[in-house]
Amino acid sequence: MPSSFQEAILAAVNAPPTDRYGVIGNPISHSKSPTIHAAFAQQTGELVRYDRIYAELIAFEETVLTFVREGGKGLNVTVPFKLDAYSMCTSLSLRAESAGAVNTLKFDGDEVFGDNTDGVGLMRDITHNIGNDLAGERVLLLGAGGAARGVLLPLLEHKPSRVFIANRTADRANMLVDRFEISAKLHDAELVGGGYDELAVDDVFDVIINATASSLQGGVPPIPGTVFGPNALAYDMMYAAQPTLFMQFAKRYDARTWDGLGMLVEQAAESFFVWRGVRPDTAPVLLGMREALQGEAVVAARARR
Repeated sequence: MPSSFQEAILAAVNAPPTDRYGVIGNPISHSKSPTIHAAFAQQTGELVRYDRIYAELIAFEETVLTFVREGGKGLNVTVPFKLDAYSMCTSLSLRAESAGAVNTLKFDGDEVFGDNTDGVGLMRDITHNIGNDLAGERVLLLGAGGAARGVLLPLLEHKPSRVFIANRTADRANMLVDRFEISAKLHDAELVGGGYDELAVDDVFDVIINATASSLQGGVPPIPGTVFGPNALAYDMMYAAQPTLFMQFAKRYDARTWDGLGMLVEQAAESFFVWRGVRPDTAPVLLGMREALQGEAVVAARARR
């Protein structure tokens, strides 16, 4: 009769194979993606392992290739490697091609498929979790960097009546207008861009999306309070245990405020679907992540006493 140790060995040998995934970045220790994907795997019964993977700034491709040689099936990609990931791909989704950046890699033999799930994650959080339909809405998008570029196509696909891209440097905003002009026309949306100082007093919006990192840098984009229309939604792609500075600013003008934690969970769910063909239920995962974030804030507050 086998011992319990022998039984454990036999169970391990006979266990179904576990596919390996991960998130790669620099830095990476702060990433909450392993927690999210572990919850998805438990919920769906998918046999996956998901790890944090650190890559040196000059060794992204080498680190990815090592991961693939060791049997890795897919990766999420975070800062600062989304452009490097884009360059590695042998095929791209339309949304990755339009974004010019990749946050999801799927490996199949010599093929490397690249996708960008940031935009669809944001749209699902706004339309599904918040319940804010974007059709016919006037949208102000703050920032013209990679975060803004990554969400523009999915945003336009929801048929807002108008999208104004505001940025410190007007030229960068106008470059995005040129890049997405055809998509805007296809979806009957007016797409314009300019500097923050070009926002007129009569420019009023239903949805204001902060795609800048200003909340992490201790500031708020220099926009007038008049941009917040009645019952406007102010959405910050950043998130924290407490309302971000942008959310606090918007609240002063009676806007509904929301942070980017839901976007994080929803883009992860879309990546999971790309890899496994199974779409997780994000609601309980988002609730758990929110409770954990608030718990971290309580612990930090006690430590400061």
